[in-house]
Amino acid sequence: MKKFSDMLLNAMDRLSEKTVRHSARQIGRRNFLAKAGVFIVGTGMMPLLPFDRSAGKVFAAEGPGDDVNSCDYWRHCALDGNLCSSSGGSETTCPPGSEASKVAWVGTCLNPNDNKNYLVSYNDCCGKATVNSSVACLNSERERPGYRMGLHNDINWCMANTNKGYHCTVAALVGLANE
Repeated sequence: MKKFSDMLLNAMDRLSEKTVRHSARQIGRRNFLAKAGVFIVGTGMMPLLPFDRSAGKVFAAEGPGDDVNSCDYWRHCALDGNLCSSSGGSETTCPPGSEASKVAWVGTCLNPNDNKNYLVSYNDCCGKATVNSSVACLNSERERPGYRMGLHNDINWCMANTNKGYHCTVAALVGLANE
C-alpha cells in the first residue's frame, strides 16, 4: 500500500508543480510589469488623442436676451480668456488665421432658458496675436487647483499645437450633462 500512496503523492507533486510553473509563466512579475507599463503609457497618451470637433452643434435653444459677447452668457461659466465671438470668430469657431487647440478643458454650465446642465468644451484658438478689443472673461465656476490639469482653466492650452500663441477661446456645447 505504501507504493500506491507514494505514486499518488508523486503524481500530485508533479501536477501541482506543472500548474504552478504554468501560472508563473502566464501571470508572473514580468507579465504584470509589462501589462502595467502598457496601461501607464496608454493613459499618459490620452491627452494626445484628438477630440470631437463636431461639438459645434447647438443642443439647446438660446433665449432672446442671450449675448454671446458677454462674460455673463451662460456657456461662459468656466471660461478664462478672450471671447472668439468678439475677435473675428464665433461662439464655436476660431477666427481666420488661428486653429483650435489640440487639448481643451470642459465645464458644466446651467442653461437658464431650459434649466438643464450642459457640458461645454472650451478650446483655445492658437497661432494669432491677441486682439486688444476682444472681450476678456475670468469665470472659474467649479474650477479645480492647477494640479488637476483637465479641470483647470488657467493653462495655455495651445501647448500641444505647433504655434503656441494664444488668441481667444470658443465655448462649444458637447451635450447634456448626466443628472
